[in-house]
Amino acid sequence: MPIVTIQVTREGSGPGRTSVTPEEKARLIAGASQLLLDVLNKPLEATFVVIEEVELDNWGWGGLPVADYRNRRAAR
Repeated sequence: MPIVTIQVTREGSGPGRTSVTPEEKARLIAGASQLLLDVLNKPLEATFVVIEEVELDNWGWGGLPVADYRNRRAAR
């Protein structure tokens, strides 16, 4: 029984969005499940997919909070 965890940032996937939409989550679940069926022959009903939304303040990049990192990159 595979368990797939997908982490996405709580930024949304487009302007004005603050999270991934339910439709996008459904597509992620379907796609990850299909991939495991295609590659590992794991049945869809045996695959669990968990989507975790990570607040922007709860992750970093390049040793900095992500907002600071992005600001530094934009200033270059």
